[in-house]
Amino acid sequence: MKKPLIGFIGQGWIGKNYANDFESRGHNVIRYSLDPEYIKNKQKIKKCDIVFIAVPTPTTPGGFSDAIVREAVKLVGKGNIGVIKSTILPGTTSDIQKQNKGIYVVHSPEFLTEASAAYDAAFPKRNIIGIPENTKMFREKAELILSVLPGAPYSVICGALDAEIIKYGRNILGVFRIMFTNILYDLTLKLGGDWTAVRDAIASDPDNGPTYMNPIHKSGRGAGGHCFIKDFAAFTRLYEAVVGDASGVDLLKTLENKNIDLLLKSNKDLDLLQGVYGKDVQKRKK
Repeated sequence: MKKPLIGFIGQGWIGKNYANDFESRGHNVIRYSLDPEYIKNKQKIKKCDIVFIAVPTPTTPGGFSDAIVREAVKLVGKGNIGVIKSTILPGTTSDIQKQNKGIYVVHSPEFLTEASAAYDAAFPKRNIIGIPENTKMFREKAELILSVLPGAPYSVICGALDAEIIKYGRNILGVFRIMFTNILYDLTLKLGGDWTAVRDAIASDPDNGPTYMNPIHKSGRGAGGHCFIKDFAAFTRLYEAVVGDASGVDLLKTLENKNIDLLLKSNKDLDLLQGVYGKDVQKRKK
């Protein structure tokens, strides 16, 4: 069976590492981005059977934006598949599908870590394909996508809404764990304890694991990076608008404020912080 032609829209650290992995496994790949070396491939994307879309979905003081994703989907050729890798709010895939009936739009969340993105792309722990309609045709398209992805210990075809929530669930839980780690770290030091002993013992517990157990990470403290800051802000705003439970909102905003304080005090990812909350966020620094 002839391998499908694979397209990529977006060549940031996510799209680039996925495209590199596909090429290393013998797939023909066409990359399109605004970079000079790839911008000429815009029209070639329409020829691709499967197009992976990994473009920014920023959260700013003005709110969450999926505008770049929506424009990128329009480049997918009729009858072909658009696979959204970008993080999007629940319900977005179905809405985009309704606006682009000539193609098949699915959501396959990415779980790459920036420092190990090449390895994560080649050896995924999970392959999740979210389809907007539970039909035979969409399930066949999802199976085709799974057939070209590297194998993973866990693979599932589910609803697009579920896939979107799964992605947010991973990132929001990550922020929760990082905040707990930082609180426990401060308490341990104040009491004169050995943080290394505490951390290693908790990390060895199979119910916990070592992920997010380093309070001082990269350039400082707190949940930083390109995903955690923007996704936690978007999720908090979504929860407040959809659920509106006061105690739940208070919990999320308290964690959000604690994370902002940690980032500010350690001067970590201040540019990303300002991009989400605005320049006035710096005034909170004590």
